[in-house]
Amino acid sequence: MTEKVTKSDEEWRQILTPEQYKVCRKKGTERPFTGALLNDKRPGTYVCACCGNALFESETKFDSGTGWPSFWAPIAVDAVAEEADNSLFMRRTEILCAACDAHLGHVFDDGPDPTGKRYCMNSVALALKAREE
Repeated sequence: MTEKVTKSDEEWRQILTPEQYKVCRKKGTERPFTGALLNDKRPGTYVCACCGNALFESETKFDSGTGWPSFWAPIAVDAVAEEADNSLFMRRTEILCAACDAHLGHVFDDGPDPTGKRYCMNSVALALKAREE
């Protein structure tokens, strides 16, 4: 089970960049094709930029052509949480960090095998802990 991280709004503002705060704490999104991790091919673990919770492994990353880093599965079933998102006149499933409730992105049912899922994440919500091959 993922241990919860709780901080006040002011504490989040102090530790996050303005863009990270807007995306992660206020459910914003970065512009497509602008994220630093979009084309990063280094092996490693993608963690939450807010709390460091491990979220995705580089082996599950794929090029979805959407402009955001995409993964076909989280690192563990309890690493992320899902929430209904009916904003923008659409029905989507929001993905949150299970530890600190940071908004990461959305999941869609148009991904590759073996899951058929596309976890479409904001680069600014992630950090890559690279490892040597």
